[in-house]
Amino acid sequence: MNWDDCRYFYAVAESGSLSAAARRLGQSHSTILRRLDKLEQSLDVRLFERFQSGYVLTPAGEELLALLGPVDEGMQDLERRMSGRNAALQGTIRVTTTDTLLEALLLPALASFRAAHPGIRLQVTVDNGFLNLTRREADVALRPSSAPPENLVGRKVGRLRTAPYASRAYLERLPSGTMGDWGRYDWVAPDEGLGHLRQARWLRERVPEEKRVLSMDSLLGMAGAVDAGVGAGMLLCLLGDARPGLLRLAEPDAGLDTEVWVLTHPDMRRVNRIRVFTEHLYASLAQHPGLNG
Repeated sequence: MNWDDCRYFYAVAESGSLSAAARRLGQSHSTILRRLDKLEQSLDVRLFERFQSGYVLTPAGEELLALLGPVDEGMQDLERRMSGRNAALQGTIRVTTTDTLLEALLLPALASFRAAHPGIRLQVTVDNGFLNLTRREADVALRPSSAPPENLVGRKVGRLRTAPYASRAYLERLPSGTMGDWGRYDWVAPDEGLGHLRQARWLRERVPEEKRVLSMDSLLGMAGAVDAGVGAGMLLCLLGDARPGLLRLAEPDAGLDTEVWVLTHPDMRRVNRIRVFTEHLYASLAQHPGLNG
């Protein structure tokens, strides 16, 4: 006996007609009739007397209805409980991102998500490389990448722009005639670990090595060093524009733009708390001026 067939029987028994049962289950008359015939054949008993005025239970049908009543109530209770559990959202979500995106973008989105879903615990790992989402080192990644890994799925939330910045204090110390001559500035540069970045290539092509006076493995740290007056720096506008002591020395170079993605493993996007979380991140970040300006 198929439980799904019993659902059709129960709907007809409670409503008294095929039409009402079809509306209740969202099925056609022929489907309802076929499932009833299948159930009667599997039980080898007649469950209804068919009249023009409707369907009337036989004694065997009344006995089956009495037996199924508690089962149906139990299934409805289970559905309510599980739906409530999903609505409340519980469990842990492990998030990985860079130090730059954590401070400038992610933390406000995490705070608003927690306010809406207090049953969720968030575990954040700050790592400037990709953790392996396939091995479940993290559930969700917020990453700058113009070529995200093919084994992950997600949505692009915007782009990061890059421009040269320097502090007012540093610019005041420059000799006259230096403005705009990049080779005469002292520079804060990405170190070898960030040598793959486009702004690192920009510096290598335009600035002598001896003028790259400080290298760092953190874009956030670079912004701090430029703000402190060490030298100029090719900074993310997301960071540079947020520091009142910095001046943008030129317009952003479109060739240095980097996309930002919310990513997860294909298997994880079916988990309700992960789906709700990634949708929240996208809605929170997609309109952020630092990702599109």
